[in-house]
Amino acid sequence: MNHQADKPWLSSYEARLAPEIPIPEITFTDMLEEGLTTYPDRVALHFLGTRLTFRELNDLAATFASFLRSGGYGPDDVVGIQLPNIPEYPIALAGALKAGCAITGISPLLTAREMVHQINDAEARVIVILDSLFEERLLKIKDKIPNVEKIVVANVGNFLPWPKRILGKLFKKIPTGAIVPVSGKAVLPFKKVLASHEPVNGKPEITPDNTCLIQYTGGTTGLPKGTELTHRNLVANTTHAKEWAGWDIGNDVLCSAFPYFHLAGLAFGMVAMSTANTQCLIPDPRNTDHFCREIDQNNATVVANVPTLYQMLLDNPRFRAIDFSMLKICLSGAAPFSVKAINAFEKVVGKGKVLEVYGMTETSPLVTMNPLEGTKKIGSVGIPIQNTAVKLVDTETGTREVAPGEAGEVIVRGPQVMKGYHNQPEETAHALREFQGEKWLYTGDVAKMDEDGFFYIVDRTKDMLIVSGYKVFSREVEETLYQHPDIEFCAIVGVPDPDRPGSERVKAVIQLKSAAKQKDPETVKSGITAFCRENLVPYKIPKIVELVDEMPLTAVGKVEKKALR
Repeated sequence: MNHQADKPWLSSYEARLAPEIPIPEITFTDMLEEGLTTYPDRVALHFLGTRLTFRELNDLAATFASFLRSGGYGPDDVVGIQLPNIPEYPIALAGALKAGCAITGISPLLTAREMVHQINDAEARVIVILDSLFEERLLKIKDKIPNVEKIVVANVGNFLPWPKRILGKLFKKIPTGAIVPVSGKAVLPFKKVLASHEPVNGKPEITPDNTCLIQYTGGTTGLPKGTELTHRNLVANTTHAKEWAGWDIGNDVLCSAFPYFHLAGLAFGMVAMSTANTQCLIPDPRNTDHFCREIDQNNATVVANVPTLYQMLLDNPRFRAIDFSMLKICLSGAAPFSVKAINAFEKVVGKGKVLEVYGMTETSPLVTMNPLEGTKKIGSVGIPIQNTAVKLVDTETGTREVAPGEAGEVIVRGPQVMKGYHNQPEETAHALREFQGEKWLYTGDVAKMDEDGFFYIVDRTKDMLIVSGYKVFSREVEETLYQHPDIEFCAIVGVPDPDRPGSERVKAVIQLKSAAKQKDPETVKSGITAFCRENLVPYKIPKIVELVDEMPLTAVGKVEKKALR
């Protein structure tokens, strides 16, 4: 396993990094306590002009933990949090962990039916929810979530200075919802919970193998699955990230629009709290003016986003006016970032600052990263991080390792790999399978590896197209399309070929740049098809080109291919 031939990426490791590092035998709560108490007077959270220090955050979290403990909640209990990125999220998160509970992040975009599935599947007993979501959705399902005993209701304006809070409500800029009683459940305003309990710090009786998070995967089909991540998983991946990215303890300012309910955002916030580093909370990722102000005013040193949001920032003149001399890293993940777009972005923020990564909910989340100071390869998601083995196997059987340069399904081994899917033994057995006598996570992602051990994601196995017997990887076609000067965003999906049963046709869904939208649509489509003929082999050329005003995006900002299909 440790031979150079098995791990060609070791030659690309920076000298300061060891490929195998010790993982502390502690819980993530232990790691969190250290971060919250190391620099108590340092700013922990920036939120719309409000600042909370680590001392204040720690006291508020300990107060929320006291509320949970007084209700008899602790290890093996689950707290569901359905909030945007507002101070109540990290307070409830840290408080639940201090009480020994596990957390499940619930997307504010879920429908009532989807909420019922996740709350019941995770067996959540306490829910922390935004007041507008409480009124609009939770009241509709109150009789369908029997395990829930307490509902804690938060408001976006709770931690704003009173002038902003009053003006926000007056001009209806702060969403609000009515808080009403629910039969058989205690409904409590978040502020009242904090006001009626005293902070109590005490170590919960948990081990590294206790479940820390139950994070639900979006999935391309069927209902989402709850990924169980242990404290050991989170400690391992946080240790990896700290060392790999060279985060200074208590000396960085992290800014991300990844929502907390998505593991990328949650892990980013958990790293910030456990390393005594400041973070800027972005409640609305699409408000790029606000994002620019946070980066600029707070001298952000580390930024993390999906590529679509980086593109939206790049289109904002305020972003281009920022002094980026303080900025060290722009982490990019969760979706492909085209080579052309990275080059354009780095012309503004600085050469070599974009750090593409690859990960997934099932891996806590990081698997590969580009080196921080060593050789980066634009368009690659980097090399496996410490303590992590990655192989590529054939997509048909998953039993044959493919050669360098050949596309195969990514399988992963490492201390960050999930415990399994909550209450889903069959799905767990399908994802965690034996290969060469060891258990590996089969990711469903398709990649290629070059001779230096750098990985290039080319598709999801479910997004891979079969055209006239040939495999077509959507990433390759999308990369080509992004070279066209009129294209802002694009996505490749397959549609059934009526002339060839079992085969598909390549369909390109395209959002044009503003200037190109003024042109004749049929002329633009003809030009795109001609461009593809010049740059792609015939079976990869889109047979259908559809123009859309706006590309559908997930809550994280990824192109939502399920909606396109």
